[in-house]
Formats: sequence, C-alpha cells, structure tokens
Amino acid sequence: MTRVAAVDCGTNSIRLLVADCDPRTGAFTELDRRMTVVRLGQGVDRTGRLAPEALERTFAACREYARVVRELGAERVRFVATSASRDAENREDFVRGVRDILGVDPEVISGDEEAEFSFTGATRELTGRADLARPYLVVDIGGGSTELVVGEDRVLAARSVDVGCVRMTERHLVVDGEVADPPTAAQVAVVRADIEAALDLAAETVPLERARTLVGLAGSVTTVAAIALGLPAYDSAAIHHSRISYEQVRAITERMLTATHAERAAIPVMHPGRVDVIGAGALVLLAIMERTGAREVVVSEHDILDGIAWSVA
Repeated sequence: MTRVAAVDCGTNSIRLLVADCDPRTGAFTELDRRMTVVRLGQGVDRTGRLAPEALERTFAACREYARVVRELGAERVRFVATSASRDAENREDFVRGVRDILGVDPEVISGDEEAEFSFTGATRELTGRADLARPYLVVDIGGGSTELVVGEDRVLAARSVDVGCVRMTERHLVVDGEVADPPTAAQVAVVRADIEAALDLAAETVPLERARTLVGLAGSVTTVAAIALGLPAYDSAAIHHSRISYEQVRAITERMLTATHAERAAIPVMHPGRVDVIGAGALVLLAIMERTGAREVVVSEHDILDGIAWSVA
C-alpha cells in the first residue's frame, strides 16, 4: 500500500483526497476527503486573469490541505489544476503560490488528461457490474469546462468543452455585476444554445450515441442527486451510485432556473458556493441526457480526484 495525496483544483472548488492505494490488488482505503469552494475562476472568462482575491482564497485552502497531508504522512503528492488555470495569463502566480505552500508544482493538465483521470476514477469500481451496460459515458461537469468520455475498460474517445456551471453563469446570467434572480427565459435559452453548440463540438470526436450507461460526476451532478433523493443533509454514501431519472433531472433543473437565490439557498443539501451556479450546472446535465437519450444518470462521488490518486500510486 502507498499513502498518496491528490489535489484537484478546478474553476469553482479545490479538493483533497488522502488514501492508501495498492494498484496490484485494487485495494483503496480513503483516509480524508474534503472540498472547499474557492471560485478560482472568478472573472477569468471576462478578464483572462486570476483575480488576487481568488488566488488568496485558493492559497488559504492549500495551507489547510498541507497541514492534513503532513499529519497523515502522505508519501507522494500530486496537484492537478484544470480549466481556470489553463486559461489565465497570470497562472505563474498560481504555480509559485502552490509550490511554496505544498512543495509541489501544480500540473496544469490538458482537457484530454482531465478526461482520462475522470474516467478512471469513476469507472474503476464499476467493472463487472451486470446491471450497468458498457460503453460508459462519463460526464464531469466542472466550473469552467465539461469533460465527456466514452470508454469500456479504457478510454475510447474524450473531449473537453468550455461549458461549466461558473463559466455559463458568468457569461450569460450576470447583469450589472449581479446574478439574475431568477434568470429570464431568454437568458436560459442563450445558455442552452451555448451548451448545445459545445455538445455538437464534442460529438465530432466522441461517439455519444454509443454509450449505454451515463455516469455523472462533480458538484452540479451530486447536488441534483441529493435534491432528487430528498436528503435532509448532504450524504456522500447515499449519493454515491444513486440512479436519478431523466424526469427528476428535468424537474430539478426547471426548479433551479426559476427559483430565487433565497429559495435555492434554503435547500438543505445546497452548498453556499453552488447557490448561484447550480441552475447552469443542472442545465448542462439535462442537455446531455436529452442529447444521448439517457433515461437515468448513475451518480459517482469518485471522480477525477480518485483518478489522480491512482496515477500517483
């Protein structure tokens, strides 16, 4: 067994996983898993730069994670950064800050690498399940981008497209510096058109129609699942491998896009950092289900973070 630490820094959140892994046997023991909403991608789509306050929020989370890594004695650490830091002109400021705090360079990975990690993390434990037909379509809906990966035992095709919950919200649902509360039908239609264009692009290289099982990852999907399950509080064990129907996803998406900020914030399982972006994130999931004809989505709490941990081990 090798004790490893994996950090996934995305557009909306930064997450840590410390685990004992044995690639030879597939044994995996999770020691610590945590998430902090830091909104690193704040304004990146508009300015092309990481905001100073966003960097400081991210570095504060990194300092907490460095403490956990030291206390648990992880032998190897890998820090992967995704969409926001790929797009930013001043990403070297980000790199230097992470190196100073955690002692490792953040790897600003490509969309294809992101897709590979997501697929591995989500499907490793699904192998052999007779109730889930292959190929899988793994969909990782992040803050700045969405990864779509088709594969069986390995990745067959993947594409990263620039439609994530934060990017779509900032691009189309912010008026005079404030998130529309709630958005108009016309604003939602523009978001939907942007998502559909991205799916057209993904379909050029990813055979979406071949997929037999849709597997959904990341906060937008798990939040939709938690609402569908009627949970009084966020429960990772209840959400992991839950199966949420198309009808449930459609109803929740419509609810999120017509509710006010206060109404969304009052939902017991809603993380404060997702209140303003959940509508756009749910709409990405709904559009993918409609495009592929999926009648349900299998929700996984294991995702790119787990794939990073396996790559370290």
